Amino acid sequence: MTNMVTDNNTAWQSVHDAIQDAGKINIIVAGKTGVGKSTLINSIFRGELARTGSGKPVTQKTEEISKDGHPVCILDTKGLELKDYQEIIDQLASIIDERTHHHDADKHIHVAWLCIHEDGRRVEQAEIELCRMFAEKQIPVIVAITKSRADNGFRSEVGQILSMASAVVSVRAMEELLDEDGDQIILKPRGIDDLIINTAKLLPEAKQRAYANALNSRHAAATKLKIDQANREVNIAAAAAGAVAATPIPFADAVALVPIQVSMLAKIGVTFGMELKSATLTTLVTSTLGASAATLIGRALVTGVLKLFPGAGSAVGGTIAATTAVGLTKTLGNTYIKVLTAFIEDNPGAELDIELIKSEMKKKMPF
Repeated sequence: MTNMVTDNNTAWQSVHDAIQDAGKINIIVAGKTGVGKSTLINSIFRGELARTGSGKPVTQKTEEISKDGHPVCILDTKGLELKDYQEIIDQLASIIDERTHHHDADKHIHVAWLCIHEDGRRVEQAEIELCRMFAEKQIPVIVAITKSRADNGFRSEVGQILSMASAVVSVRAMEELLDEDGDQIILKPRGIDDLIINTAKLLPEAKQRAYANALNSRHAAATKLKIDQANREVNIAAAAAGAVAATPIPFADAVALVPIQVSMLAKIGVTFGMELKSATLTTLVTSTLGASAATLIGRALVTGVLKLFPGAGSAVGGTIAATTAVGLTKTLGNTYIKVLTAFIEDNPGAELDIELIKSEMKKKMPF
């Protein structure tokens, strides 16, 4: 009983640490009224973040949009209008300065999206000033030309005028139905993957897991980022498991691998979009590893699976070699990624079904 309690406490702490390590990303989304900021936010991020009235006022012209268990915070300007653009720019400059010097790194601003409506076919002075201010404050900015239909060189023009921007992308966040001379034309969403990828390039490495979590899985670029980040988590965990077992470690001391495997599972779960809540992730992790969070080593011994791994250890000494620890950890992580990938591909945009994922993991684990 003592070992079970200890293992469960270890699992809980590892899950808690994985959640804390993910941190938060903060994105400023600015643009004129009606440019489609809320639609863009809701298309890219899971959880319908930008609903009417959902934000918490930060200033008269800016509100903060966030949700419990969600690692992204949006600072949304209410409208970049000519009559009050200087007020908005001054307020945003103050917010950026305050957050840049904040002791909590999760308050820092990581990127800005400046939204410009394609139909206007011009860049306003307010937009130029705002883009310049972001650059001066060292906030990387992506210009999103929204409600895009026919570029006709506008994107290139915007890139020349707003040369201080890191990227310019043309996007249409939702399907649009046009009626031309009695014929209906359906315009599919476009450019979202470009915005997702360009944003990822500007974010610090330490924020990539939080960003992957926040993304809506209906987009191909989001799925790829989730898989790539999850594979990195597996490689890091496998290397750590190999280092622990390099001595090698006795079978009886295999519990030393528990925190590594638990942390890996929790980080992969976070990456794929699970809510950042200890109870949810702990339930999934412990159900995968066993009720007492016992390592895979124990079950592998019982089922004879260790024989499948080269360098499984000394039969006389009863030890686990580094190659075995690495192989088992990779098997666990890669199986988990396959299950989660299959779910989001079969259910694009849907919330992760914890019970279904638990069931699929039990079917696919070789031990």
